[in-house]
Amino acid sequence: MRDSRPTLLTGAAGVLGRWLRPRLIEAYGSVRSSDVVDPAPALPGEETSVVDLADFDAVEGIVKGAGRIIHFGGISYETSFDRILSSNILGTYNVFEAARRHGAGPIVYASSNHAIGFYTRDDRLDVRVPKRPDSLYGVSKAFGEDLASLFFDKYGVESACLRIGTARPDPIDPRHLSTWHSYDDLLRLIEACFAAPHLGCTVLYGVSNNDRSWWSNEGAPHVDYRPQDNAEDFAATLIPDGDTRDMAAPEVKYQGGPFVSDGYVKR
Repeated sequence: MRDSRPTLLTGAAGVLGRWLRPRLIEAYGSVRSSDVVDPAPALPGEETSVVDLADFDAVEGIVKGAGRIIHFGGISYETSFDRILSSNILGTYNVFEAARRHGAGPIVYASSNHAIGFYTRDDRLDVRVPKRPDSLYGVSKAFGEDLASLFFDKYGVESACLRIGTARPDPIDPRHLSTWHSYDDLLRLIEACFAAPHLGCTVLYGVSNNDRSWWSNEGAPHVDYRPQDNAEDFAATLIPDGDTRDMAAPEVKYQGGPFVSDGYVKR
């Protein structure tokens, strides 16, 4: 059933947000786009606003009257805990709490593969594995997944937590042969989440149909996600002489890549 309320997108000034905005308007009609920096100019069918996610009153203002929420706002890299706390932890709480108060949703939340980054490249993961964050950034995404679980179990706020791999136009690193998520497949995943008749609180891997993927969404069959792209198409360019990396190096051994090796203490 089509929701006539506007779709809310946070993080609209980012690379993914700018790519998604016209496509969300095409798919769902009117869109409210917000970011901590100005996401203008607005597209036809779009409202834009500058919102600090740590400011609950401001978040409540954009959530009130909204339907679907795509929460991609926040810091997407490792930094100080204070910055992550404000943007990714408090900001995510504010989005979920405002949605609860105003009956908005469901929510598609941009979690990250860094919530499970300390599994090794030899591990194959389904959506039920325990979280093993590789960074403070990864901890913030693990928090968001647990928050989503609480808000569904306690308040009935439905959500999908997308453990996004490497979302970019093309893979450019050997690690991306396992983690790449094409922009088109990301949109397919978002649309599949909103099309699910009952979303509950679902964890999904944001990854394309890569031959070398470490991750499986088979544990969430109620979301009919059918990725079309495959990083293997780029393998001959990325590893023309085979994979010659040092497999014992932490950024290669573990799925989180450079997020693991940053500050890593060898045991």
